[in-house]
Amino acid sequence: MADLLGIGVLFAAVAAATLVAVWLNKSVIPLYIVIGMVLSPSVAGQVAVAGYGLPVVESSEFIELGAELGIVFLLFFLGLEFNLDRLLDSWERITRAGTIDLGINFGVGLVLGFALFRDPLAASLVAGIVYISSSAIITKSLIDLGWIANDEANPMLGTLVFEDLFIAVYLTIAAALVTGGSDLGAAATSVGVALSFIVALLLLARYGTPWFERALQTTSNEFTVVRAVGITVFISGLALAIGVSEAVAAFFIGMAFAPTTHTHKLERLLEPLRDTFAAVFFFWIGVETDPRLFAGVAELVVAAIVVTTPTKILSGYLSGRAYALTPRRSMRVGLGMVTRGEFSLIIAAVALTGAGASLSTELANAVYSFTVAYVLLMSILGTMLMQYSAPFEAFATARFGAE
Repeated sequence: MADLLGIGVLFAAVAAATLVAVWLNKSVIPLYIVIGMVLSPSVAGQVAVAGYGLPVVESSEFIELGAELGIVFLLFFLGLEFNLDRLLDSWERITRAGTIDLGINFGVGLVLGFALFRDPLAASLVAGIVYISSSAIITKSLIDLGWIANDEANPMLGTLVFEDLFIAVYLTIAAALVTGGSDLGAAATSVGVALSFIVALLLLARYGTPWFERALQTTSNEFTVVRAVGITVFISGLALAIGVSEAVAAFFIGMAFAPTTHTHKLERLLEPLRDTFAAVFFFWIGVETDPRLFAGVAELVVAAIVVTTPTKILSGYLSGRAYALTPRRSMRVGLGMVTRGEFSLIIAAVALTGAGASLSTELANAVYSFTVAYVLLMSILGTMLMQYSAPFEAFATARFGAE
């Protein structure tokens, strides 16, 4: 399909998904993913009725870049809600909650990964895949449900920050081990560069606010948008080029903008841009999903969902309690952290780079197929648990008390 027509089908499809979401009173995020999968070459490309097939949207450079921009803008908005002073003031609680999350979910992931694939390297990849929650999907759900200003948002956002920082280092090590075997020297160098850039971003967020204030000092909405987007996307792209997650970079840039007098204006002007590219990101997940690969890993995915859903709820609940939240709000934290997404897919892509080398081709493909199916189902399950949290909240209140 011609590029422009394909993009037109993409936006028409996500527009239709919003109508269905309103009609069903459901979160639109799973619908974006499902409609992307339906229109992908692996589904629509195989369907023909009376000689006519469904429109097919293939992954293109525009869609892939649009998906990356979706992640960037979602995490930029997360940074706007979570400025550096707030981060530093809460760092002790963030560390406590993040350590609980890491200890429970990464540890369980290692055991689960080895049980499923019987390979130490594959187990370490699965540990990262089931550990990391989706910053993009959870942030979007927090905004859609109106939880972003509630008390339960603090431990959720704090844990996501901890996870994103951990995964920035983890991805560097994992990529070095998968592609370079035991080349720990190269891995150490890459980690050093990544950590140095993260420290630079922290310093920028801490001391760069006056510069960001002056950069947006204009009465033109057009200039405000262009300057904010230019700064955010440039620094995010630079981070990605040297091996640091663009999401982490965008988060810190959002934190740098947060103390300025332009925060509310940025939120108002960039919200349509964020939501548009977020839709492209979720649609892209669907386009990249081939359901035909699921059959061979169905039992593995079911086992992972059964094991890792309760562990995320438990670690999230304990994190909420570490923030001195009530059982009801702590349960919301646990339910909200269930969703997995973009970082899990990135780890799966790392597994593919080791096919035929550190991992057998069959094992690498199995890990990738497992991850895609797992992320798709967990993204749907996680958003549904957040939307229908009331029975779980009632259980927590009845079992553990109102306070």
